[in-house]
Amino acid sequence: MISSKHTIKEALVIAKSKKVYIEGNFTKLLNNTSDKEVKSYIDLCKEKDLQNRKKRLQITKQVQKQNKDLESAAEENEKLVVDLKKALKETESAKKTAEDSMDKALQDLEVVQKKSQFELINIIVRVALWVIGGVGILTTLMYAVALMSDVDTQIIGSTWSNMFGILLTNAFSIVGTIMGVKYATDNTKE
Repeated sequence: MISSKHTIKEALVIAKSKKVYIEGNFTKLLNNTSDKEVKSYIDLCKEKDLQNRKKRLQITKQVQKQNKDLESAAEENEKLVVDLKKALKETESAKKTAEDSMDKALQDLEVVQKKSQFELINIIVRVALWVIGGVGILTTLMYAVALMSDVDTQIIGSTWSNMFGILLTNAFSIVGTIMGVKYATDNTKE
């Protein structure tokens, strides 16, 4: 128990001038006094101490609530990060699958194009050979008819000979061109 009246009077002066009051267990030490001014000061100190404790308790509760909210938010953020990482992995996997599918589709398209080109080349060769054969047969028939009908065949003979030379040259040219295209587009070169 603080008994020095000088200390208590000094505390009263400080409380009045600077609004600083004794708090906590010190108020218990000043409890037994008969001085009314000191008694009212002690009561005021107790009241202020109680108010300050309530404020500190409210602040503590508020801080605890905020900490709890922050922990909850941190857990939620961590969960979101995990979900984002999972979604990123799924997206990368889907992207890889799409790229693989695209590569396969391009390969299939290339095979179809080559098949179409090969079929077109076959058609061109057949038609060219039919035309060449047809012109050759027709020219030969015309020459044979001219020979049998006692007509002068000197012009028709040279024309027939030139026609066969041209047809043969065209046939080899077509076949050579097609083989060159086939060789140029072949991927199995060594």
